[in-house]
Amino acid sequence: MPPPIGCGDIAVSDYPIAVVNLQTARCIVVGGGEVAARKVAGLRAAGARPVVISPDLGQILRQQAEAGELETIRRKYQSGDLAGARLVIAATDDPDTNESVWQEAQAIGCLVNVVDDPARCNFHVPATVRRGALSVSVSTGGSSPLLARRIRQDLEQQFDAAYEPYLVLLGDLRPIVREHVPDPARRKAIWEALLNSKIFELLRAGELEKARRRAHTILGTYC
Repeated sequence: MPPPIGCGDIAVSDYPIAVVNLQTARCIVVGGGEVAARKVAGLRAAGARPVVISPDLGQILRQQAEAGELETIRRKYQSGDLAGARLVIAATDDPDTNESVWQEAQAIGCLVNVVDDPARCNFHVPATVRRGALSVSVSTGGSSPLLARRIRQDLEQQFDAAYEPYLVLLGDLRPIVREHVPDPARRKAIWEALLNSKIFELLRAGELEKARRRAHTILGTYC
């Protein structure tokens, strides 16, 4: 018989963070297949230019390499390949290679994720919905990536494309509010008024100029 499934014996020990400024960081993906391609896509979406180490590349990675979109090292991983890396993902089907990557990453103190091996990860890659400046991420701590992806699909329906111009508009207003409204209480009242208005509905309907006029009208009542 399978062991009973407990509900209260899972210790939560993760601390969610967002890794930033990857444009200037050395990020390495070891592996060249479909899983590696997905990890590369996630890194590129975050602004990184990952280095892929693999003797063979799948079609997606090969095309990206030929277009100059990523750097490749066309051989098997070797000890010392992680020098200077801030973030490393091991995505090979060779347990010995993945173990070697984990050991070197631990030795040099960089972030490392060995795909499908939660015990050899000091970070997990969440399933993420991106709408411009908005990022909504879901993580199961490596317990069920498939569940995380399904929740992300639900979130993609809830947080549609209108959130991107919405964040652009709110970002444009932020320095104006900061400059002209020194009182914290009034600032809070402005943001609540903006968020409770019909601005988002206008953006969802494609009425960008109307949304901007409505926002500045609200702002004018407080400035």
